[in-house]
Amino acid sequence: MLRSLLIRATAPVVCAGLLWTAAPAHAQSPAHTRPVSSDAWADRATGTYRALQRHLYEGPGDHGLYLEHTPRQATDPEHSFLWPFREAAQAAVDMQQLPRTGAAYRHDATERFDTAELYRTGGERPGYQSYLPAPLGTGGDVYYDDNAVVALSQLDQYEVTGDARYLRRAEQVVPVVSRAWDGDATKACPGGMDWYDAPGNTIRATNVTALSAQLAARLYVHTRDRAYLDKAEQWYGWVYACMRTAPGLYANDRGDDGSTNETLWTYNSGAMIGTATALYRGTGDARYLEKAVEDARGSLAYWTGGTRLHDQPAVFNAFYFKDLLDLDAVRPDPAYLKAMSTYADSTYRSNRDTSTGLFRFQPSNGGDYDPAAPAATLNQSAMVQIFATLADATHRAHRTS
Repeated sequence: MLRSLLIRATAPVVCAGLLWTAAPAHAQSPAHTRPVSSDAWADRATGTYRALQRHLYEGPGDHGLYLEHTPRQATDPEHSFLWPFREAAQAAVDMQQLPRTGAAYRHDATERFDTAELYRTGGERPGYQSYLPAPLGTGGDVYYDDNAVVALSQLDQYEVTGDARYLRRAEQVVPVVSRAWDGDATKACPGGMDWYDAPGNTIRATNVTALSAQLAARLYVHTRDRAYLDKAEQWYGWVYACMRTAPGLYANDRGDDGSTNETLWTYNSGAMIGTATALYRGTGDARYLEKAVEDARGSLAYWTGGTRLHDQPAVFNAFYFKDLLDLDAVRPDPAYLKAMSTYADSTYRSNRDTSTGLFRFQPSNGGDYDPAAPAATLNQSAMVQIFATLADATHRAHRTS
């Protein structure tokens, strides 16, 4: 979601991409609570965003960047990696959708996207690097999942503002992620997309391939450029054929050595639901809608079992819930909004430091509250997104009920 924690089950957690492997923490199942109103969700979004800006935003004097954690950890870089920054940018995008007060965040969102360009490099192999290139930093690899999600945020901003600059920027990412496609026909289940742009990459990742497919499918809806549809169908088709383990559940990656990492993450479920929904919007082909619904129902049955949602990284849940609500817009099902609301309300009550408004999780970025854990731009931004999206969604539901 944009960084590259590609998730080998034994790999350490690092903040440079979307793949992940930390073991989840466990907590009690959330207690049933009364429905939260749109105004209350908006208040929670506003308070959470203010805490993000107060404690983690470095301000215009530091180029509009963010810290990785507060308090700063000994291993933190001077500024955040691209993935947390993207989540902060997405938080500002979503705040613009708040009923009544959204317009107040237009300036912040514009600034975030201008600052995001500091992570981008040109040359023969352009792309957004995992860390700031010179002169602000030492640079980093181009992780293809990072690039896909940056472009998805640019598309969101285009849809909110109508400013064609963001559409053009999103289109510029397609050639970047297209480099990731692995055309080696000798590998098991040929195809799929590399995790990052380096000779040492040995992983074809579900998240890269599905998120890139979602980007291409959404671009087709906006541009009707057939090349985007062809890419979306190819990339979606590989994940569906090679990584699907059950309806709505997708293994994390395939190694070049023939191994498969069976780890499940909510955002991989969500990306495939979101892609199928976008393909249905773009083509009118009901088969894509049927696949989206099947994956939504299957994944929701799995993820709402026990403490699975609670244990997932909050940012992955933000992706997942938004994709469910995107499907809900074309094939309504109250179960999607209910699951999101239940998770959000439980997390607000259990993982929020009431003295600062900051959210704290386990090292896995999900699970139980840890008072000793630093607060992270990644997690704080994810909770802003969830609350702001719920404020908008419940407001719309009330208006149409």
